[in-house]
Amino acid sequence: MEYRKFGTTGLKTSLLGFGGFHLLEIPVSDAEKLLNTYLDAGGNYIETAHSYGNGESERKIARAVKHRRDDFILVSKIDARDKQGAVRELDAILHDLETDHLDILLMHAVGSMVELEKILSDSGACQAALEARKAGKIRFIGISMHGWPGTLIQALEHGGFDAVMMTANYYDRFNYPEIENKLLPLAQSKGAGSILMKPLADGFLYRSAEQAFHYAFSRPVSVVVTGINTQRMLNDDLQFAEQYTPMTQEEEQQLFRTAPELGTYICRQCGKCSCPEGINIPEVFACEGYYDRQMAHGSVDDTAQFALTERLRFWFENRTLAEQRYKELHPKADVCTECGKCIPMCPYSINIPGKLHVADYKLAGRLLY
Repeated sequence: MEYRKFGTTGLKTSLLGFGGFHLLEIPVSDAEKLLNTYLDAGGNYIETAHSYGNGESERKIARAVKHRRDDFILVSKIDARDKQGAVRELDAILHDLETDHLDILLMHAVGSMVELEKILSDSGACQAALEARKAGKIRFIGISMHGWPGTLIQALEHGGFDAVMMTANYYDRFNYPEIENKLLPLAQSKGAGSILMKPLADGFLYRSAEQAFHYAFSRPVSVVVTGINTQRMLNDDLQFAEQYTPMTQEEEQQLFRTAPELGTYICRQCGKCSCPEGINIPEVFACEGYYDRQMAHGSVDDTAQFALTERLRFWFENRTLAEQRYKELHPKADVCTECGKCIPMCPYSINIPGKLHVADYKLAGRLLY
């Protein structure tokens, strides 16, 4: 398996990382088999969070691989934003993992600037992390988010973070393009290790796992972390990692054209469309990506797929941000006359007037669709 530099930390991480959330769904005996098989295959990055079952995931990891502590990079996350809460949470993490130190401690799911300010304040969680590093309880400090990358961009600009953990996959690339266009290059320039999570878009890409991992592994990141709860899943993920070769630009464009999850509804943000009424079409659809990941499109073609999208569309809780962003647009999508001049401009055969109608219904809080 390929190993990559983890920023400027001196660590080297395996291409495939093992995420601990889905260990909650299986007994400890199965967790032991999966984690040890992963390590035996050359994996060396195991990540969890104290909020995963109030320490249950951490306790399963300890039971499974604490005797191999030197074989892997151990990562956990804290949800506390204040210093005292962070101290208590870190002590609980080390207790449940049965170790005296973490390799990386992440500030978990920092979704707003208010949270970031609390973390960075004199009485914030980062102060606890800095003191823990001096005491040898952690080696490196990082920060994670879900969806919107603004907090991580600001955190990197502020400095002091050794790692950033971000959502990246070929579906959400078009909902949060700033992740790949701005956050990843910034992380590289700052020497921060970059952790890619959700390569399957929270399971939305489960029918296209091989091409989803191929895309994720081809990003300029240090490690791709995925949740694993079956032997078949682990075998597949290890095979994808071991057989990985970088995706070519032609393969990437082919994926964007033909991926069934993108279809003829998801805007690829190519910028080739325009509107005689002055609607900024790509920006409207960017707002829709923030709102619900462009998952609700006004029709139900498959009941099981519809149920999955209903579960995942508000996963990142960015609706307020999307509505504020849309409110600032002038003109809005409701001035569309359905003239159809934009339709032949789209290389992905999107019914742009119809999609504008759906997006405006969502973003402007219309009472009827």
